[in-house]
Amino acid sequence: MSGSTEGRAEDNGRVYQATGDQYITEHHHHGDPRTAAPGTAPDSVRRPAVGRPPVVLRDRSELMARLRSSLEDGGTDQVYVLHGLGGCGKTAVASEIFRTATADGSRTGLWVNASDLTSLRAGMLAVAADRGAGEGELTAARSGLRAAADLVWDRLDRSDQPWLLVIDNADDPAVLRDGNWLRTSPRGTTLVTTRQVAAHWWPGAELHHVGVLPREDAARVLCDLAPESGTVEEAAEIADRLGRLPLALTLAGGYLAHQVISPWSMAEYGRALDRGPEADAIELLDQGAEYGSGHDSRHLASSTWELSLAALRAHGLPEATTLIQLLACWSHDPLPLPLLAGTGIGAVLPRARVEMALRGLLDHSLTRLVPGPPRCVRTHGVLLDSIARGVPADRRDPLVGAAAELLGALLPDVTRPWTREDPPLALFAPHTRALLRRASQWTEVGPTTVARVLDCALRLVVALHRAGDYASALSVAQDAVERGTGLLGADHPALIAIRQRVGRALYRIGRYEEAEEAHRLALADCTATFGADAVETLESCVGLSPVLFWALDRKDEAVSLMRRVVEGRTAGPGAAHPSTLIARTYLLEFTAGPELDPSTGPELLADCRSAVGPGHPITLAAELNHAFGLIAAGRQSRALPLVRDVVTAFERACGPDHPKTLAARSLLSRALGELGLMEEAVTQAELVADARVRVLGPEHPWTLWSLERLAERRGALGRTDPDDSP
Repeated sequence: MSGSTEGRAEDNGRVYQATGDQYITEHHHHGDPRTAAPGTAPDSVRRPAVGRPPVVLRDRSELMARLRSSLEDGGTDQVYVLHGLGGCGKTAVASEIFRTATADGSRTGLWVNASDLTSLRAGMLAVAADRGAGEGELTAARSGLRAAADLVWDRLDRSDQPWLLVIDNADDPAVLRDGNWLRTSPRGTTLVTTRQVAAHWWPGAELHHVGVLPREDAARVLCDLAPESGTVEEAAEIADRLGRLPLALTLAGGYLAHQVISPWSMAEYGRALDRGPEADAIELLDQGAEYGSGHDSRHLASSTWELSLAALRAHGLPEATTLIQLLACWSHDPLPLPLLAGTGIGAVLPRARVEMALRGLLDHSLTRLVPGPPRCVRTHGVLLDSIARGVPADRRDPLVGAAAELLGALLPDVTRPWTREDPPLALFAPHTRALLRRASQWTEVGPTTVARVLDCALRLVVALHRAGDYASALSVAQDAVERGTGLLGADHPALIAIRQRVGRALYRIGRYEEAEEAHRLALADCTATFGADAVETLESCVGLSPVLFWALDRKDEAVSLMRRVVEGRTAGPGAAHPSTLIARTYLLEFTAGPELDPSTGPELLADCRSAVGPGHPITLAAELNHAFGLIAAGRQSRALPLVRDVVTAFERACGPDHPKTLAARSLLSRALGELGLMEEAVTQAELVADARVRVLGPEHPWTLWSLERLAERRGALGRTDPDDSP
């Protein structure tokens, strides 16, 4: 036979030498070449494929007891699912259970990584091989001639020894569902670790949440890793800063343990974490990753959560990334869900997609629900810091602007009086402070957006002050001043208003000299910036006057300042404007005595009731000061019914422990005592003293004053404090 020899190969076929014209095609049924590539099988399924195992598994005692009990009882046909935020220690728990289950050799341990389909398939076929599958069966499974999952579970069902199968990092349950890889067997128990919390992915399984560690155990994790670096209490402070997340603790402990040139103490590490913009806390954490680990993204604080967000994007939820970036503008404290329902969210995220995006974050353990009221979500602080550092520069200003608008929509308007029926405001304090921090950290946030954030801070401070929460008001105000001054300057109108509130809060918590200093600085800046008769300047006078009159005994200066305010506001918005009524009420208080024009109080009350209405806080304050004026003028009998009514009104509107209620009750006790009604006078004084000890503390000047008045009235009654009896 003569002639040329020709051959043609298709796909993975090979060309064979032949005589004549022959066309030969080989067919290879190995499925996706990536899943069948040589070397994809794990090196071992008999050892946990973990990063840095804990020196000692801290806490988790209840969970470990449940899992151990099941294994000791010979439990089979059961799937246990450990779910939680990335880095919370699910794999560490699984590894410890694996170790204890296989320690005596009576149970075989099998470990498979399910982070992707390739790893899962290779690992499960290796399990089949371990359980006796022959090369022919494995080849058929790899080539697609036999269902791979059926082969694996057939071999597991026929295992000559009970087993524990750990399927680790099953963060995308669809990978398990594709091919039905997750089943039960009468010969063993399956333990799955995952970030995916949605129960519909795990029908019939027993779910266990793995969260952060208790404070004491979290501190001991650091001490386990770096025992020479510091005390347990220092470790506990670092653990609190890191939200007691096992991954973060492991990284911090690894950093402290492995420094060579100039080792840090725990105290130094804690200070570095708190250095703010000067130090990147997430980068510092990542420096504690184990040398030679290949920088596995699961074991780095900077990238572990990107795995979950990437999965959400792959499943058609890119909005989840935007939503977590928005959450990163706020605090790790519980965030009221109504915050996410505002129209302002539309500036960064389609409102119709918010619910779905939030469900995605919840399902992937990136945030979690906190029962109400109000219902909240809570996101781990290390996660938020990690997300924040990766937000693109062009997204930072819009995100902070949207966060400020959403927050502002829930804060009370400063023109509306506070009542005890208002929602609790303390929930918003950490989120306002966190928003201030983000606005100052992200240099891309512009002055207009910063001013919106400061407006939120001002409104919250005013509302907290009116609610009687002076400590929180001071904390938020001081933070706003510190951060805002560097961005907008100390003379920005919003900052001056907040500085005035700093002075008011300092006065209310008994720090009188600091209050005077804050008010005088604000007054000087207002005068220089706005003018001597400006609204802002007169407001500073209002804030300074009570400090001078009641705390520093400079009564003449206080009266002079308040007369200036009354004259200025009367010439401006008018005598019956709310701001003028407030100033007139103060002036009535400061000038009370026999020389006071007796028509002053009634005229003020008439204007208040006409302008803002009966029962309004301004009207009640005027009634209280009118009663004070009557008592100072020796007209206790006329004052008594008015004071009783004011106490009742303040208690109804503000609650029994509110400072305004206590001030009114204190005046009631005085009126009763001066009328000789000593039993009731003592009772009212006891209520005031007890409340101020409880609310303000035993060392506050108002508390000490109340205790002195109580002692005087008890002495007048011939009664002693039971605690002073022999």
